[in-house]
Amino acid sequence: QVQLVESGGGLVQAGGSLRLSCAASRSTLTPVTMGWYRQAPGKQRELVAWIIRSGSTNYADSVKGRFTISRDNAKNTVYLQMNSLQPEDTAVYYCNAHYPGADAWGQGTLVTVSS
Repeated sequence: QVQLVESGGGLVQAGGSLRLSCAASRSTLTPVTMGWYRQAPGKQRELVAWIIRSGSTNYADSVKGRFTISRDNAKNTVYLQMNSLQPEDTAVYYCNAHYPGADAWGQGTLVTVSS
C-alpha cells in the first residue's frame, strides 16, 4: 500500500514562504498525477495545485503566481513552494497521488500564516 509522507508545514508571518514536500513510498509505480489540497477550518477541502507525470501543472486561481508545484519522478516526490503567504492560506495541506484506479493521501500538514 502506498504511503505518502508530508513535511514542511509550520507557522509563518504574512508575506513569508514555506516549502512542502511529499514522498510516496511502498510503490514501484510513478503516480499519474500528484497534487496538493488544503482544508481550512469550517471549509471544504479544495484543490490547490497538481502536476502530471510529464510536468504540466495547474493551479487554483487563489494561488496562481504565488505557489509553484514541482515533482521528482525518480524519487516519487512532489513539492509545493509557497511564497507571499497570506492569512487566508492557513489550512491543513494534504498531498495526493493518483494511480490508475486508486488514490493515496498524506496525513496532512498544518500551515498557519499570521497577520
